[in-house]
Amino acid sequence: MGIVAGLDSSSESTRIVVCDADTGAVIRQGYAPHPADKGPEIDPQAWLMSLGEAAGNGLLEGVQAIGVSAQQHGLVPLDADGNLVRPALVGNDKRGQSAAADLIDSLGGRTAWAQSVGAVPQAAHPVTKLRWLARTEPANAARIVEVMQPHDWLAWQLLGRPARRTTDRSGASATGFWSAATESYRPDLIELALGHQVRLPEVLGPSGTAGFTPEGLLISAGTGETMAAAFGLGVGVGDAVVSLGASGSVFGIHHEALADPSGTIISFADATGRHLPVVHTTNAVRVLRGAAEMLGTDLEGLSALALESSPGSYGMVLLPYLEGERTPHLPHTAGSLHGMRRESMKPEHLARAAVEGMLCGLADALDVLRGRGVEVRRVFLLGAAAELGAVQAAAPALFGVPVVVPQPAEYAALGAARQAAWALGVAHGTLTPAAGAGVPPEGGSPWVDPPEWPAAASQVFEPGEDLAVGRAVRQQYMAVRDEIHPGAFQREG
Repeated sequence: MGIVAGLDSSSESTRIVVCDADTGAVIRQGYAPHPADKGPEIDPQAWLMSLGEAAGNGLLEGVQAIGVSAQQHGLVPLDADGNLVRPALVGNDKRGQSAAADLIDSLGGRTAWAQSVGAVPQAAHPVTKLRWLARTEPANAARIVEVMQPHDWLAWQLLGRPARRTTDRSGASATGFWSAATESYRPDLIELALGHQVRLPEVLGPSGTAGFTPEGLLISAGTGETMAAAFGLGVGVGDAVVSLGASGSVFGIHHEALADPSGTIISFADATGRHLPVVHTTNAVRVLRGAAEMLGTDLEGLSALALESSPGSYGMVLLPYLEGERTPHLPHTAGSLHGMRRESMKPEHLARAAVEGMLCGLADALDVLRGRGVEVRRVFLLGAAAELGAVQAAAPALFGVPVVVPQPAEYAALGAARQAAWALGVAHGTLTPAAGAGVPPEGGSPWVDPPEWPAAASQVFEPGEDLAVGRAVRQQYMAVRDEIHPGAFQREG
């Protein structure tokens, strides 16, 4: 069918993959860093400069379509002429915490927000950023006529800034003013946050086309970085993804949007027409790093020590709430170590307790999704810590399902490229409607499946005979958790 490209503009860099549209084979790649300053604001022109550098030396020669993935929860505020009102606000901006609380109260509480848009405002949400601007920069706020997210803005720039502005379902679902359940904007929430209405991008379907560049390249709908990575990995219903950063995230693929009054589940749309409920934990790899520092080693050393111990850590349980916790909702608590006996006070048992405590905390997040009907038949484990032997040994039994550890790759960029191939195939009529697909009630084209690209190369770790032992370790962990923080986890359901 041709050659397509996917670009991922993350908070750190721009990465581009050029792929065969039929097979997904990577033909060539490009990379360029973003500015070293990691503050909460950035001039979006820096994204364009990085993109241009990454695409240098003829990288995009022969490409017929481009998909754009970018960091989520950014806000690009524009005036009536489409120019920047001020630098873009990016996802790591924590200044809006009080604005989020103000918005929650203004609509009548957490339940009202969850029912309206599937998420309770947090500092990262664009709707919260609008309230923060209205409070702290009223002159700038008054000049805002339209808003975009990073992938919307980048696609618009690639297209030559046309009159049509577009986004996709996944990007819209991350704003706090679009509902994945009703697939519609909530302009009243924008007015609640900013004090006036703004122009919003048209929301495209998963295989939609945003437009064509002056050179004739098709630009697909684009998507958020998490959704692009899920699409690049090839996850589907029955798959959950556990991402191990300093904090953790757990998401699954589901057939409907979930409204969670507690705000524990954030109901995103995915890049394929389905839904992507997410649960976050405050603590993940920071637990391992803290334990490693305590033991005078690094992550690899901690893993080696943990493998010298045995499941259950000789009775020690680490509650991993080192920075407070989001799941369960314990923002002001601290971590704690329980069950110490003379025979268990050895480095290897503490190392094992740290690994098990981190994984049990993430298993709690998985249970939140399971409790709402999200099917979990296997877990994809992402992040550098997924390569640690102790994590791979303990995770399958503690999660209760096979664990897939994909080989490192540019999955967000691959997902963007796969989306570009999907849009190209639909536009050229080379992808046919799915079996039994009819015309949607609202009109439009029958459903077309995305191109079949190979699954990510990976290792699979089975629970095997350790499953019963893993259940016992989880039960021990949950007993301690519920004794120290009675009722905290039950509120998450």
